[in-house]
Amino acid sequence: MKILGLDVGEKRIGVAKIDSDTKIAIPVGFINVDGSEWQEIASLARMNNTNAFVLGLPRSNEGNETAQSLYVRNFARVLTEKIPGARVRFQDESLTSVMAEERLKLRKKKYERGDIDAEAAAIILEDFVEGNHQAFSQEIASDQSRPIREEKKYIVNSVVVKKEVDKVKRKTKRLTKWISGGAILVILALLATGGGLWVKKKLDERQKRQEFYAQQEAEMKPEVFSFTILPGETIAQIKKKLLKVGYSETEIEEAFNASYDFDFLKTRPEGASLEGFLFGDTHEFYKSATVKEILSVFLSEMGRVISENDLEAKYFAQGLSLFEGITLASIVQKEAPSPAFNFEQPIVAQVFLLRFKYGWKLGSDVTVTYAIDKEDPDREIYTDNSIALEIDSCYNTRKYVGLPCGPISNPGLSALLAVASPSDTSYLYFLTGDDEKMYYSSTEAEHIQNIYSHCQSFCNISL
Repeated sequence: MKILGLDVGEKRIGVAKIDSDTKIAIPVGFINVDGSEWQEIASLARMNNTNAFVLGLPRSNEGNETAQSLYVRNFARVLTEKIPGARVRFQDESLTSVMAEERLKLRKKKYERGDIDAEAAAIILEDFVEGNHQAFSQEIASDQSRPIREEKKYIVNSVVVKKEVDKVKRKTKRLTKWISGGAILVILALLATGGGLWVKKKLDERQKRQEFYAQQEAEMKPEVFSFTILPGETIAQIKKKLLKVGYSETEIEEAFNASYDFDFLKTRPEGASLEGFLFGDTHEFYKSATVKEILSVFLSEMGRVISENDLEAKYFAQGLSLFEGITLASIVQKEAPSPAFNFEQPIVAQVFLLRFKYGWKLGSDVTVTYAIDKEDPDREIYTDNSIALEIDSCYNTRKYVGLPCGPISNPGLSALLAVASPSDTSYLYFLTGDDEKMYYSSTEAEHIQNIYSHCQSFCNISL
């Protein structure tokens, strides 16, 4: 199970993630606090298939909560409102940003403020994992956790929180001037007092843990690597990525030709490849992992997506088998690939479904491109589009009626869902214009006009 860690600030939110299996926290980046943060956090949660969050809860040098603590608690309350079902836990933290910057310095690479925030989020997660995180994992797994406790003294108006935060900032600023004015000797004297000893103890603990984690990174990080399959990538592209990681061509080919015990794979025609069934995501693996083990993780994710979204039944309602639905989703993914086009995918799916039901050719150029990539990747034979469109391939939907003989990419969740729930429209044609917008039409005459008006360059790109 994955958990997201958040280092909450007024300007930025550092983000990290940890897998309960590998127990290694990885900085993800940061999110600007500009009103869009809730959408971005929700998107990260969906991407990592988790509703578990750990937030750093600041403490003063005396171990007490501060105005910033109130800000974080208020943030947590809003988080549970914005993301229904979110499960939140706090992790006490102090001097985390200092420790994060020291870590980054040890790596001797350039870093910015946002990198410190992300690293701080990773430290927060590491601290949490050191504690009793197993109970939290079990709660999430069984979906029996209670919403975050909302104590009245912490549920405050954001304006009040900001005033308190500003007050702390002013005190900190005065303290900084005081220290720079030669108060170091006073601080050293305070180390002999109880409060000073507490501060020294905390600093010593931080230093020891910093050394521990620096050593852990040196020893463990090299043994773990991240591997990503992006929505729309093909098996050919995935194989190249695996080669770059260091796997041999022989091991890669054996893994892609191996048998896998997943029920949804049994819906494929005999001899079909894994194309279309490797669900796009990022996972961490030990370097000792085999290619077959890596592929099994992505296949398992695909099985989860199919089951949780009842895709087989929904595709059947559209007149498609599971294999046919995934095949069509792979075309939709390539025709409307970027996140900016996700909302267009149900309309694109509707166009192809209607053409399929009418017995028309799907007429998708991306299927032609896939066919050429398989037979002539260097474009030595199919040197121009007029020749390419005549390629004799079961993937060529410009030449043959019906779906291609299999998926042409590994579709993402939005494309899979688009085929399961297409839009309620009746278009028969679409194109992507030179302005990167989608244009739809119901008649061939309207389509030709759209080409003339919006697609003088893009529609002539080589396949």
